[in-house]
Amino acid sequence: MQLTRDLFQQTSKILTVSELTRSIRAALETRFGAVWVEGEISNYRSHPNGNQYFTLKDSRAQIGCVIFRNAMPSLRTPLADGAQVQVYGNVTVFEARGQYQLSVQILQPRGLGLLQAKFEALKRKLEAEGLFDAARKRVLPKFPRRIGIVTSPSGAAIRDILNILGRRAPWLQILVDPVRVQGAGAAAEIAVAIRELATPNVNWAPLDLIVVTRGGGSIEDLWEFNEEIVARAIFHSKIPIISAVGHEIDFTICDFVADLRAPTPSAAAELIVPDVVDLRRQLAACARVLGRELLNRVHDAQQRLDHAHETLHRCLAHKIDSYKRRTLHIAAALQAHSPARELIIRRNRFVDLRRRFADSPVRALQNARHRFDNAAAILRVLGPDATLRRGYSITSDKAGKVIRTVAAVRSGMKIHSRVSDGEFGSEVF
Repeated sequence: MQLTRDLFQQTSKILTVSELTRSIRAALETRFGAVWVEGEISNYRSHPNGNQYFTLKDSRAQIGCVIFRNAMPSLRTPLADGAQVQVYGNVTVFEARGQYQLSVQILQPRGLGLLQAKFEALKRKLEAEGLFDAARKRVLPKFPRRIGIVTSPSGAAIRDILNILGRRAPWLQILVDPVRVQGAGAAAEIAVAIRELATPNVNWAPLDLIVVTRGGGSIEDLWEFNEEIVARAIFHSKIPIISAVGHEIDFTICDFVADLRAPTPSAAAELIVPDVVDLRRQLAACARVLGRELLNRVHDAQQRLDHAHETLHRCLAHKIDSYKRRTLHIAAALQAHSPARELIIRRNRFVDLRRRFADSPVRALQNARHRFDNAAAILRVLGPDATLRRGYSITSDKAGKVIRTVAAVRSGMKIHSRVSDGEFGSEVF
């Protein structure tokens, strides 16, 4: 007995209640993690701070559940005792009361097997009609300039997309068509918004791409994107469409019809445009490649220029030698014809002409004087003065006109006569 007591004291440690509860909590959370559980709701109550509490039970056991505020989207149908549900959450321990519980993240009615059957039926129908064919899906534009987004204006999806696009592609123009993404009539709103954005409109420039998106949720929350009206609106769109509905594990009819399915809204934003940082890095790499290519081309051009320079130099030297030979040939021909002799002959003729020209005025003056003397001698013998000295006279009228006949004279006319030694006047009777 003493040995047993000593061994117990050596191997046992006394824990506080908090220590024990914390150890149990760590063991439970590590062992179970997140699980799906189904059962009936009882003892439902809603706390003023937004948290919801209820007990999930079956015929043999029960477990406490809590839905913390903002842990999941609002439910279409409020919770109430007696509802048969399926919940997804983490097993944890509420240390203050020492009880384990489920922290619920997803809640859906137990009868969702009907929705799944409806989903599969519509999927088979549309697939048979060719709405899912890969051949009809279009390639998304590499660098879209304008995109449209169909989603709730207040959801987390639009905030995530706008934040990522603003960082990756600040040049992008974005047009948001706000719709309800859950509840009765939401599918019709989504289909109308798709048709509006895909149809040319005078109020905005044509779009390059449309994104249909919302955040995650249960199959019931996402059901509006499984409606046929939405699928056909996507199919008839003239503009490529990306579907980004729910989380990565969620699939909707909208995903199968769209030209591209993005696993999350954030992933859609990353698929729409390349990151501006990556583009700058690629541009820098291209600039380096172009720089090297340009340098290579410059070096090649320089070598070509050197080669052309050498070729031109050889051609010029050949031309110069040819011109020299032709010049020497012409010089020899000129030497044979001796232009200098012709110049001497011409120069001698010019000297003779110059001498003759210098002597010519003297002889011409002498000849002119001799001719003048001869004319003066003849004039002295035959001139009017000589005739007058021989007894003749010259008679003229008052105007000085010489009177040659009697008919030119009348009575009373005054006349003027010139004789050898003078002149006198008279009147005719």
